Amino acid sequence: MKQWELTLVGPECSMEEAIATLDRAAARIVMVVDQERRLLGTLTDGDVRRALLRQRPLTTPIQEIICTTPRTAGLDWNRDRILAVMEKYQLLQLPVVDPNGRVIGLETLHDLLNRQRRDNPVFLMAGGFGTRLRPLTQNCPKPLLKVGEKPILELILERFISSGFHRFFISTHYMPEMIREHFGDGSQWGVSIRYVHEDEPLGTGGALGLLPHHEIDLPLFLMNGDLLTTLNFENLLEFHDEHPGSATMCVREYEYCVPYGVIENEGHRILSMIEKPIHRFFINAGIYLLSPALVKSVAAGNRVDMPTLLEREIEAGRDVNMFPVHEYWLDIGRMEDFQRAQQEFGTL
Repeated sequence: MKQWELTLVGPECSMEEAIATLDRAAARIVMVVDQERRLLGTLTDGDVRRALLRQRPLTTPIQEIICTTPRTAGLDWNRDRILAVMEKYQLLQLPVVDPNGRVIGLETLHDLLNRQRRDNPVFLMAGGFGTRLRPLTQNCPKPLLKVGEKPILELILERFISSGFHRFFISTHYMPEMIREHFGDGSQWGVSIRYVHEDEPLGTGGALGLLPHHEIDLPLFLMNGDLLTTLNFENLLEFHDEHPGSATMCVREYEYCVPYGVIENEGHRILSMIEKPIHRFFINAGIYLLSPALVKSVAAGNRVDMPTLLEREIEAGRDVNMFPVHEYWLDIGRMEDFQRAQQEFGTL
């Protein structure tokens, strides 16, 4: 059980039981939920004190004294947005809920300000030509194209840094000097950045062979350098630790609507007709967590793409897991994606 789950109680709970929960969970909040874990309200130690000052008995049902309209955070909120809401409303905790109102976590001011330092290496792929974004990429590598006021790759870097990561590698090929000049050694962000250069494109997996393998002692994040996402990297790491395997691939649900009526038949006989059916698939989201053993299995100069590398692991009987990304995610591969990123960036 995760620590925040200790703060969950049902609406039938008494104030006395809620006080015991506050004490047991070492928290200043109780989250009241129904059987589906939908948030009904919250109770803080301040609410308890006010109830006691009104001389409410300890047997009082908690639903009579809870806040039924608490502030909440969405699952795609980043650290800065959560902190801004906490500061604005003077909050110490903020429940995290999914689009259906179900509780999926609890952010506390203490944890946000004392974010754990994480030593996992992060490998950002920044060597692509960005052909589909020309002429924008004629004189600028795609990862340095700006969304808002900052390059795409810088936004990715800052997301990892805000989650406590500090060991970065960047792969380069197209206009590498511009990327090195912009990011340097990472000291302006208080982190370490080192570079591996592909003289010839080696594929998304082949670049792993250029890393200093003797330094890869923890699961490694591998991410394409042209993605915008509010993915919670800590949740991904926790999932990977709980589901051991060679790799965890982030996936995104993709819907495709057939624009016609689809006929199911048996010979010349029609069995059914479905008008414009929607098919749902999981697609590769371009974000991975890789075991050190898998990273070290890629020899220098070996050209291989990540899907092929993972297929080999599956064929060898090793586990490759998937982690659905429900948060904001955008692959900036085409001009329309880049324009969409400009429009949506301010809402992240």
